[in-house]
Amino acid sequence: MGKTKVISGLFNTFLSEKRKEQVEKTTLVIAIVSYLIHLLIIFLNTQGIIEIEQKFFKNPIAAIYTPFSFILIFEVFLLVYHLPKSITAYIGKQYEIITLIVIRKIFKDLAYLELDSDWFQNKEDLQFTIDVLTSLILFFIIYLFYKSIRKREYISIKKTDKIGNSIRRFVLLKQLLAIILVPILFIFAAYSLISWGIVTAKDYNNGILEFTNINNVFFDEFFNILIIIDVLLLLASFFYSDKFYKIMRNSGFVISTILIKISFSSDGMIGNTLIISSVIFGYLMLIIHNLYEKNAVPNKS
Repeated sequence: MGKTKVISGLFNTFLSEKRKEQVEKTTLVIAIVSYLIHLLIIFLNTQGIIEIEQKFFKNPIAAIYTPFSFILIFEVFLLVYHLPKSITAYIGKQYEIITLIVIRKIFKDLAYLELDSDWFQNKEDLQFTIDVLTSLILFFIIYLFYKSIRKREYISIKKTDKIGNSIRRFVLLKQLLAIILVPILFIFAAYSLISWGIVTAKDYNNGILEFTNINNVFFDEFFNILIIIDVLLLLASFFYSDKFYKIMRNSGFVISTILIKISFSSDGMIGNTLIISSVIFGYLMLIIHNLYEKNAVPNKS
């Protein structure tokens, strides 16, 4: 009981509803300030007061990219916040994050957009088209994913009392993992910011370029941690359930996270295809899992 109280106390300290609201307000303030700073840099650049060659700092539309970067950090915090509540909701947050990354990339694409008759011959215009279509597909699949979660909750709500003790132990483990993830999140964020600052101080132009590819600075590494967490959750799930369909669903979620991670190191159509494939794969795993659960397929393993 002592350990339970300590873990619950730490969880309420770092990941309570009140804490979430505080982090949300702070993030919004930082996002607004960063947006205004980016707009100021664009103004100074277009007036010739400073000189930056990248179009990213010449088009005001591209400034939306900057506050989105901070909003995405908050989305990662929400992912950690939802981890103890539901594995499926936690995975859904991963899908939301990768979709918002694609949306943010569209704002960067707009800065390089060239309206001409050879639309599909221009690399930047083609990438913009691919990203727009990718975001629409992801948005729809995530809608279906969450709709399936709601259906599953109605199916499972009566079963919770029968396995209450094992579920509580599993929730406690997820709370512990969430507590561990909180400092890791802020350490990665601080490390990414410091690393970017060092690169910028040494070579200003490279620093600007590094900022526009900030996925490689933060999200790439953080998804490595998420893969480890997903595997731990998969292994821990064996302690409260040996049902084949649950093992398959959790294994599928691990594969889905790995595909998202791989997409960060892939460019163009390949990267977008990996992202869409990862979300579709996770959604289909959830659908099949729900069919097993709904029809009470006996487990012979």
